[in-house]
Amino acid sequence: MSTHFKTLAIHAGYDPKAHLGAVMAPIFQSSTFAFEDVNRPGPFDYSRSGNPTRKALEDCLCALEGGTRGFAFATGMAAETTALMLFQSGDRLIVHSDLYGGTYRLLETVFRDKGIVADYVNLRDLEALERALSTPAAAVWIETPTNPLMNLVDLAAVASLAQAARALTVCDNTFPSPYFQRPLDLGIDIALHSTTKYINGHSDVVGGALVVKGEALAERVAYLQNAMGTCAGPQDCFLVLRGVKTLAVRMEEHNRNALAIAHWLERHPKVTGVLHPGLASHPQRELAARQMTGFGGTFSFRLAGGEEVVNALLRRVRLFTLAESLGGVESLIDHPATMTHASIPAEVRTKMGIGDDLIRLSVGLEHVDDLISDLDEALS
Repeated sequence: MSTHFKTLAIHAGYDPKAHLGAVMAPIFQSSTFAFEDVNRPGPFDYSRSGNPTRKALEDCLCALEGGTRGFAFATGMAAETTALMLFQSGDRLIVHSDLYGGTYRLLETVFRDKGIVADYVNLRDLEALERALSTPAAAVWIETPTNPLMNLVDLAAVASLAQAARALTVCDNTFPSPYFQRPLDLGIDIALHSTTKYINGHSDVVGGALVVKGEALAERVAYLQNAMGTCAGPQDCFLVLRGVKTLAVRMEEHNRNALAIAHWLERHPKVTGVLHPGLASHPQRELAARQMTGFGGTFSFRLAGGEEVVNALLRRVRLFTLAESLGGVESLIDHPATMTHASIPAEVRTKMGIGDDLIRLSVGLEHVDDLISDLDEALS
């Protein structure tokens, strides 16, 4: 089979000949499967342990990320929880200090109580990471680009330092998707996704995924997925699998629209800063060009004028919907401090740089001129 991404997204993981010629993977809405004989199960025995629809999605995502095995979960947070269950009480995780609010909440209010401690480090500073790794660590947890500040982490450099310290590496690859960034190719052990976002791309299902490198690690994740029951159901897998077939063409359009809007916002008098790794003004533009092939459709900007101006923008937009999440065909606008990152204490948000002036856009597939007009009218 071709190794071109667009072809893999459509064909990887599924053979119509194995399913009565059905061109699209059927929904195997069955909880259990008949044994072939006494003490001899077939390829599937119980849908928590494995399901043909789920396997088609998992194998497709594995091919797109270039991993050993892929795993589909009920939500992105279920994928994160399963990955964190690889560790045990007393383990220390080095976590990027700029991260999604839901991940922070999971680490601080669930896993810290279980004795798994997150040590927050600015992973853009490799010397700081080296110092952090001088004390034993079980893993390094990365977001790049980060949500919502769009900071980048040098994946190859971090992977090299972590391997030398015998620490596992996990990278949340939700924002760029495997179309624009492949962490496993750069030495990362686990690529993590909220498939709710770009991989599905239509805001009609929630899901998560892990793609791992190495058979031993894959066996550990497979055991946890089955034992904990965090897997995705067949109908959700069908929807995500349908969405992934258009991932490449959608990501190209998301990328074009978002970059055009970012350039427009840079020139707007009420905007004090635009956080987009594709802009020449981004301090890590060279790194973005080196480890990414595009920038996706999500970015942030800072707005002058205080709460009144911010709230006016959020209320006045018509094409941009005020909502959490990202990665769908429709454009969304988000205020991280009061929405996606509200679970992070205010003093921690301030330290991260997530102020009340920060706006996050998920730029959809509408005509870019209409989207710019919507923002222009709302900011007037």
